[in-house]
Amino acid sequence: MKVVLFCGGLGMRMREDAASAPKPMAMIGDRPLLWHVMRYYAHFGHTEFVLCLGYGAAAVKEYFLRYDETLSNDFTLTMGGRDLRLFSADITDWQITFIDTGLDATIGERLIRVRRHVEGEPAFLANYADTLTDAPLPSMIDRFQRGTAVASLLAVPVQSTHHVIDIGPDDRVSRVRPIRDLMQWENGGYFILRPEIFSVLRPGEDLVPQGFARLLPDGRLMAQRYTGFWRAADTFKDRAELEELYRSGRCPWMLWDHHRNRDQQEAPAGRAAVEASVARS
Repeated sequence: MKVVLFCGGLGMRMREDAASAPKPMAMIGDRPLLWHVMRYYAHFGHTEFVLCLGYGAAAVKEYFLRYDETLSNDFTLTMGGRDLRLFSADITDWQITFIDTGLDATIGERLIRVRRHVEGEPAFLANYADTLTDAPLPSMIDRFQRGTAVASLLAVPVQSTHHVIDIGPDDRVSRVRPIRDLMQWENGGYFILRPEIFSVLRPGEDLVPQGFARLLPDGRLMAQRYTGFWRAADTFKDRAELEELYRSGRCPWMLWDHHRNRDQQEAPAGRAAVEASVARS
């Protein structure tokens, strides 16, 4: 399947100063966030990418035009550096299409602007360029293809670290608990879409909520609930936490790197499974 990635946001909450790189190019280890997302999809055999560019488009293009395979692969160097033999490669079989979708476009508008690159496909994948997960993509795709939904999204527990409180009539607090315990679900991206999605998109509107809202009356929006690893890099703090996971070798999203994840232990019952549901109004 082709993979559409939305890379055009300003990422103001992540930028330390005006000279900072665009959000998808924030580094996790030796590679940017965008690469980690693309590598996840490539791990499952999806290597045709359409990048919806906006702010910082030149930085994204320059990165791949000057891509250095040696940063994330072992190699042998001989003849004083004139001969280099890679033991493995990252992007040799990738096809990447770079499309400028505007500085201020919504996600929905960016999707409309790359329509001609995906509308001939029975279905395609789409995602933000700043969310990482170890969700089982093949089973998600299989579940989607067996149904009739136009769109599927990964539904994850609310990620806020804040706490909610229960207050009695006398203003006394009776309980304090993490928001996550409420088991509310939020949009985690990792969309699977059929071309019919373009029939519900309008100029000036967004995919979420406006586009998806038009799928609700007929039950054509599918939610695939996942309680395993999922992390968005919305802020500089989020990126720092991902960087710390990377440095410690605890990188659940790096399914392709068995060496880096060799010390990770599965839960006794295995990784949390995806549970599918269909959203209705």
